[in-house]
Amino acid sequence: MTGPGGGRVAIVDDEANIRETVGFALRREGYQVDLFADGQAAWEAFERRLPDLVVLDILMPRLDGLDLCRRLRARSEALPIIFLTSRDEELDRVLGLELGADDYLCKPFSTRELVARVRVLFRRVALGRQPAAATEAQTLRLGSLTLDLDRYLARWKDRPLALTVTELLLLAVLARHPGHVKTRKQLMEQGYPHDAYVSERTIDSHIKRLRSKFAEVDPSFAAIDTVYGLGYRYREDAQ
Repeated sequence: MTGPGGGRVAIVDDEANIRETVGFALRREGYQVDLFADGQAAWEAFERRLPDLVVLDILMPRLDGLDLCRRLRARSEALPIIFLTSRDEELDRVLGLELGADDYLCKPFSTRELVARVRVLFRRVALGRQPAAATEAQTLRLGSLTLDLDRYLARWKDRPLALTVTELLLLAVLARHPGHVKTRKQLMEQGYPHDAYVSERTIDSHIKRLRSKFAEVDPSFAAIDTVYGLGYRYREDAQ
């Protein structure tokens, strides 16, 4: 039996409790699940057959998550990868995203939130194979910004943005209400609807990375304002 998106998920984490808990939750959703206690064991299996999605811890024996991610990206640019990280691993988290991870969750995390992210990534892959016109109604356009809310894709001035699922969800919350201030709490609730462990610092990190990614394609980007003491706002006059 396969999951709603139709796929096999590999869980790679040296913590048995996390492997078993996440594996149980995903199997309950109908996904096929393979569990690995370290990166080397996972890589040996992946050399024979790649899974359809990988949930990957960073700190592991024998082969860590960053090296495993690097090897996986050399095999496949399209394979969805979600990192699991501790709160104090900010540098590793950034490196993981730069290596091509699609999203990350900080430990401790909500299993419901992880399942939701897995579902979203499978949906993005499936819809990415369909003609764009099929989801035209789910496209948000605001000046130079275009968000495909079905495929979880974004473009700025017709240039693609390599956003994680989380980054795109937070951007959509802001862009749907230009000129309105969204507090960090509102962004947490709407960007992470199932996760009780997200902190305001995590939201700040996401916004910082969002701005950085926009700046890579347009150094003059200034559409996301910080409203000190309150939160963030997508500017009404952003072009």
